[in-house]
Amino acid sequence: MGRVLHGIVAVCPDLGIGKNGNLPWHPVRLNNEFKHFRKMTSTPSVEGKHNVVIMGRKTWFSIPEKNRPLNNRINIVLSRELKAPPAGAHYLAADFRSALKLVDTELAEKADQVWVIGGNSVYQEFMGSPGTRRLFVTRILKQFECDTFLPEISPDKYRLLPEFPGVPRDLQEENGIQYRFEVYESIE
Repeated sequence: MGRVLHGIVAVCPDLGIGKNGNLPWHPVRLNNEFKHFRKMTSTPSVEGKHNVVIMGRKTWFSIPEKNRPLNNRINIVLSRELKAPPAGAHYLAADFRSALKLVDTELAEKADQVWVIGGNSVYQEFMGSPGTRRLFVTRILKQFECDTFLPEISPDKYRLLPEFPGVPRDLQEENGIQYRFEVYESIE
């Protein structure tokens, strides 16, 4: 039984996830949505271990410097260009497969859940990878201009779960923006 891989993302109705290196709704902040992201990605299921967050280089640099690395998580940055981890990152991997290998070898004793947090190409690799995958999606119910998108969540590859422990089911609203949390699981 391989490890379950997790992805977490907030999307506009057109699956837009970013604009000019920021979230599409920037500068509006969705604090409760961010708390959900932090809780999901930083709460390990095994005492004494830490969750891993895997992200592309652009996602890493889109995080305000004062918030890097993401606390209480092992931060792995993917880049084919960088030769060393960017300042503050814990590890650097050339690609998604190398990052997973790192988790299963060098980090095996420390790592619990693996979370993919962006961007587009990393989500693409995650969504197409073998094994069980769970995708935690925040559906923002308002369209914003976007230049980066999540690959389509194909119904023949993923099913929407009716509920998931710790994920609120009711409609959320902050700063005039409504959204809901959804969890998809890969169909094996």
